[in-house]
Amino acid sequence: MPEYSPDVIIIGGGASGLMCAISAGYRGRRVLVLEKGPKCGLKILVSGGGRCNFTNLFADPREHYLSQNEHFCISAMKRFSPQDFVDMVETAGIAYHEKSPGQLFCDESAKDIVAMLLEQCEWAGVEVRTAQSVGEVTETAEGFTVRTDSREYSAPRVVLACGGLSLPKIASDLAFRTANQLSLEVVPPRAALVPLTWNSSDKDVFEPLSGISLPAEVTCGGMSFREDLLFTHRGLSGPAMLQISSFWREGDAVLIDLLPAVKAAQWLREQRDEHAQQQLSTLLKSVLPKRLVDLLAAHWFDDRRIAEVSSEDLDRLGDRLNGWRFRPGGSEGYRTAEVTLGGINTDEVSSKTFEVKSWPGLYAIGEALDVTGWLGGYNFQWAWASGWCCGQVV
Repeated sequence: MPEYSPDVIIIGGGASGLMCAISAGYRGRRVLVLEKGPKCGLKILVSGGGRCNFTNLFADPREHYLSQNEHFCISAMKRFSPQDFVDMVETAGIAYHEKSPGQLFCDESAKDIVAMLLEQCEWAGVEVRTAQSVGEVTETAEGFTVRTDSREYSAPRVVLACGGLSLPKIASDLAFRTANQLSLEVVPPRAALVPLTWNSSDKDVFEPLSGISLPAEVTCGGMSFREDLLFTHRGLSGPAMLQISSFWREGDAVLIDLLPAVKAAQWLREQRDEHAQQQLSTLLKSVLPKRLVDLLAAHWFDDRRIAEVSSEDLDRLGDRLNGWRFRPGGSEGYRTAEVTLGGINTDEVSSKTFEVKSWPGLYAIGEALDVTGWLGGYNFQWAWASGWCCGQVV
């Protein structure tokens, strides 16, 4: 049987790679997908608690994405919208629900999304090969050679859809290594959508609160998010902290409002007028988790009848509840990061075709590029959009 001779090799069988393969395959291209892992879509399978937050209906390329070129993702996001992917999901008969405004999850399992993509690949005539760890991509007179640990493949076009550095057990640095090899600029990558860790002094104080969750508003780098905050043994997590981590830099403080719906100082004064004989901690437990209040009583205030607390002390406590300055010791890094911030500089790539300008026939999509979405289905939508648009031209 003659060796399969593809028109395009797609390196990476994740969200962007499989979508690119489908898009190109239905155009009649002979497509070969090379996936490093034992199966495709490993990041899809672990996302959203195993139910895959596969898109966000409100994804706005101008608002929900970080990149040195804030306009780069507009074209692709307009050409392949969240509704376009929802249409695929509905055609496949996958049940889904809206968990938070705009955030769509599978009712059953993320496996349904991977199965849909692989079925579409089969219908489009795409060949998928797993356990293919690519070592390097080199230019040839006819296109490119892709070397794995077991053999070589050649094609006139190659797509780097191998993601970023998040979740290192299933990630690959191939896109960045290839970019460096070809003298393409790479915006320094860093972990994003990641928990932030305690500094040494806070760790002993707050570590006992592990497991407590509460609504909060967090602010850093000129951005604010009002979502749930989760205390862990290692630091602070939850949607609020994951969101702000993309804007945090080493040395920055994160401002945390533990009572975002309340002007705490004013509320405390009102409580003193109305409940003078109540313990301060008892009043705070009506609006904050009990364990949190017990700990704050040992570190932030003297627990006594609120009638005995001066206005100045109430104001100081209120200001701290609305503006706790948390200075992280660091982040948990790529081990738990959901995405990679940074990547191949988008100035190197066409926003219409995703072809590398200085290397015709080479393309880059998805997380390999310097485009990073907020938490909530935005990164998957970028993967679908960039993959589909690239597949229309390769």
